[in-house]
Amino acid sequence: MFDTLLVSIDQLLAIKGSDGMKRGNDMASLPVIENGALGMKDGKITFVGTSDEARNMTAKEVIDCSGKIVSPGLVDPHSHLVFGGSREHEMALKQQGVSYLEILAQGGGILSTVRATKVATEEELFQKAMFHLDRSLSFGVTTMEAKSGYGLDHETELKQLRTVKRLQEAHEIDLVSTFLGAHAVPEAYKLDTDAFLQHMLDLLPIIKEENLAEFVDIFCETGVFTVEQSRTFLLAAMEAGFAVKIHADEIDPLGGTEMACSIGATSADHLVGASPEGVQQLGKTNTVAVLLPGTTFYLGKDHFAPARDMIEAGAAVALSTDFNPGSSPTENLQFIMNLAALRLKLKPEEIWNAVTVNAAYAIGRGHEAGALEVGRSADVVLWNAPNYHYVPYHYGVNHVKTVWKNGKKVEARHAIQA
Repeated sequence: MFDTLLVSIDQLLAIKGSDGMKRGNDMASLPVIENGALGMKDGKITFVGTSDEARNMTAKEVIDCSGKIVSPGLVDPHSHLVFGGSREHEMALKQQGVSYLEILAQGGGILSTVRATKVATEEELFQKAMFHLDRSLSFGVTTMEAKSGYGLDHETELKQLRTVKRLQEAHEIDLVSTFLGAHAVPEAYKLDTDAFLQHMLDLLPIIKEENLAEFVDIFCETGVFTVEQSRTFLLAAMEAGFAVKIHADEIDPLGGTEMACSIGATSADHLVGASPEGVQQLGKTNTVAVLLPGTTFYLGKDHFAPARDMIEAGAAVALSTDFNPGSSPTENLQFIMNLAALRLKLKPEEIWNAVTVNAAYAIGRGHEAGALEVGRSADVVLWNAPNYHYVPYHYGVNHVKTVWKNGKKVEARHAIQA
């Protein structure tokens, strides 16, 4: 007997992760079971098939899913979850045409959030992040990456990472922690960025000892860290036992994409300015291209990451919110799916693979999250949508009806109160 049995599902997206990430043209392949059924017991998926096959099966709770679709829990593989304050005051500057890098040079941007995060207590950061996690959960996210990077000093970076660890224990969403100490250059190190990078590397033994992160990231961009600095930093992190990611080629085409592929980074993120050679390298390696169209949209840019070129090159593409207070203040991964259709020109099938199986592989969870397979954790979403094309098509609303995490129906706790 199942704990829960979903029947009469118009479309069951039976996405698999055990076969590996979806690459290139394979991203357009989406396994759909019409009139599907899915069983859950003891927190695991125990049946995936048709309603006809499930006709004689019993469960403590049977749910008729007529007119709806079922998917794996969504995976958000790039977020800056833990931070103090907010940056709504910068919107006026953006409207006046002040660029992101100019705002940063004026002490705003990341540095503004750094100041707010430094003065926030761990409890304040925890409660704020819990609210944002509830929002993400309400949009169907069951696994999420969370970066530090708003400290730029030992004390505050550790405060962020310890908050993530505490959140992992307190919230239903599974969190994957990333150390992004090399997110910007603090004023005290403007003339010696190499010294600052070493200062951040000095934290790795503590992070490893306390099990505070499994990934290390760096912001490789004009005015921040060069490609060679980023390579040296990430190789040192790998030597210390961490997997690595990189903010690469977000604004200027510096070659961070090629470097990420050459060292075996788990993912390269942003990639709006990725060169044709970088795109080709993504197709030849296992580095996942994590695209963040919400950031491009919010910054008012017209040029989005070359997603179609990446897929044609054979790359594995994932999508993420890049949730952060400055350049993408949204927890709504469904809106990112809309942008992927409208601005990245991704097909519906590619979009679903990009927010499930590929997003899971982008954070080292390919064999745990982003798929509906017997034996996996029952991370399941029931959608108020007649077919899988509908969610990327109908924008600006939340299509989620019910979320199960580890087989347990979950609800956001703070959906209204900020």
